[in-house]
Amino acid sequence: MFRYQILIEYVGTNFRGWQIQKKGKTIQGIIQEKISKLLKEKIILFGSGRTDTGVHAIEQSAHFDTKTKITQIDRFLKSINHFLNKDAVVILKIRKRNKNFHARFSAKMRIYKYIIINRLSVPVLEKNRGWHIMKKLDLISMKKAAKKLIGRKDFSIFRSSSCRAKSPFKTMKMAKIKSFKDKIEIEFRSQSFLQQQVRSMVGCLKYVGEKKWSLKKFEGIMKSKKRILCAPPAPPEGLYLSRIIY
Repeated sequence: MFRYQILIEYVGTNFRGWQIQKKGKTIQGIIQEKISKLLKEKIILFGSGRTDTGVHAIEQSAHFDTKTKITQIDRFLKSINHFLNKDAVVILKIRKRNKNFHARFSAKMRIYKYIIINRLSVPVLEKNRGWHIMKKLDLISMKKAAKKLIGRKDFSIFRSSSCRAKSPFKTMKMAKIKSFKDKIEIEFRSQSFLQQQVRSMVGCLKYVGEKKWSLKKFEGIMKSKKRILCAPPAPPEGLYLSRIIY
């Protein structure tokens, strides 16, 4: 058996997330189906993690095992992308890996980015590619709040009720905010995240940016660990799985 890693870019708008489900089109499902047909054997695809409905990926990582040695990488990429591109999915790279590699369990760092389009006019070119917020956000306050997320903490407040993680403790390596013109980009780095953690953190940072919450209130709500006090999660269309580091 041969093990291969693939790097994937996709627009999540028309999918029910990454993971295969009984109903609805998923990223994992469509790629697994196309690779199985191309290699003429049943392929099981393992992703680095799940992305929710509507979430995009700049570089998702996954792996699969096959009896077939892929000798012509360029030809394989052209063939598989021929079937995937119409669904706004593309395989960027494929590389051979040893048996110890696992797309999910070998990951040392996951990087997510969230895009906010902060202007009065509704986005046209970037429709479904960011969270449109009309009210001007206070970036200085948001940056101060983001710093409070860094380190090993109990992130229970940002955790979805359906999250299956064993512990709410995670170590946030980075929570950085930068802006260019009317676009705000928030980057989070951690080995792993709780379900809906990123979107929930962004929702709370927005409340700080809108002056609905003070920095002191943001800290207090974080420490409360009560999910009910969390701001509404940011919508999925602004979230991008940016990169997996091994």
